[in-house]
Amino acid sequence: MSATNLEELALLDARLGSGTPATWYLGVSSSAIAEDGTGETEPSGGGYARVAVTNNATNFPAATTVSGVGTKASGVELAFPTASADWLSGANLTHWFLATASSGGEIRYRAELTTPKPVLSGDTAKFAAGALQVTQD
Repeated sequence: MSATNLEELALLDARLGSGTPATWYLGVSSSAIAEDGTGETEPSGGGYARVAVTNNATNFPAATTVSGVGTKASGVELAFPTASADWLSGANLTHWFLATASSGGEIRYRAELTTPKPVLSGDTAKFAAGALQVTQD
């Protein structure tokens, strides 16, 4: 059994943009994140901190159907603090995730970056509006 497009959109809207939880925390990883939400290699030091994202309709506008797949995209640019030193010794960051806490917590959504890259001292890593996409298929 699979959900209809309308149900996929409703499920996405119920979690992203609904206010529950009140805040998601955006993080990055240099390793793939498993289906169970483990396996991330998150930077430490160099000014890295997860970005608190208020769970509202501005940051997560209504889901849409893209090529038959329910899709929820970020509605605003999301920026990390400027790196005060290389993150992960210049290793490429390859994935992003949304977690339930500013550290630790549970990773609930994850995806591979379109273009892996390092974050070096002085860089401000950011995602353009629409760049973070969660799908329900």
